[in-house]
Amino acid sequence: MSRNFELMMKAEKEVKTVGVPSGYTATNNGRSTRLDLDSRAREETNRLVQLVFPANARDSARIVVFCGVEHGDGCSQICACAGEALAAPGTGSVCLVDASFHRPSLSEYFGAENRRGLTDALVQQGPIREFAQELSQNNLWLMPRGSRSSDGQNLLGSGILRARMGELRTEFGYILVDAPPVNLSADAIALGQLADGVVLVIGAHSTKRQAAQKAKENLEAANVRILGAVLNRRTFPIPEMLYRRIL
Repeated sequence: MSRNFELMMKAEKEVKTVGVPSGYTATNNGRSTRLDLDSRAREETNRLVQLVFPANARDSARIVVFCGVEHGDGCSQICACAGEALAAPGTGSVCLVDASFHRPSLSEYFGAENRRGLTDALVQQGPIREFAQELSQNNLWLMPRGSRSSDGQNLLGSGILRARMGELRTEFGYILVDAPPVNLSADAIALGQLADGVVLVIGAHSTKRQAAQKAKENLEAANVRILGAVLNRRTFPIPEMLYRRIL
């Protein structure tokens, strides 16, 4: 369990975690779901990437699940922005995987088609890269939810998922998985057990402490490693010195 999350659970005002400030604005006259982070928020998303994926670290995580506590925590946005930041330096290919079957949103975020994707990869044969699509940004790939939405959740409990995750690890440098909220679905735990750990996304003004505590306990009970926590949409500053205590 990361130290910053433990400290955050004990303090009401002093948050020891990566905090992404409120800075999202809708584009295209409000019709698009694509949201843009301001420069400050992008800077802090870059900090998150540096902390979770430290360069040249032997035990650096490569498969990370992003999950909220409940709906509305902004997990998909954080996952997508982290993928963009991670792919920007050109240190390796990054594949974003949309495993939120009831509310898939990564395809909309990037303006990509939800054709072949994760659910198809779990029932069809073929190289894992065939179920992903390369985005306009260099080194960034997206594996959408896929066409088989009805049986997607049942497929996560199959042994095929473990094999496919192994293929993703071989094909891409980093894999970031957008999962459903921990307290509303067992999918995040199932995926976290096959990953190097999870990043828990907490809504600064929406997630209750009891709910966050329950999510933490559920992940720990399943032996899922929590790499860190993101306090999303905060409206108060986090002192620079606190970043040094993260992870």
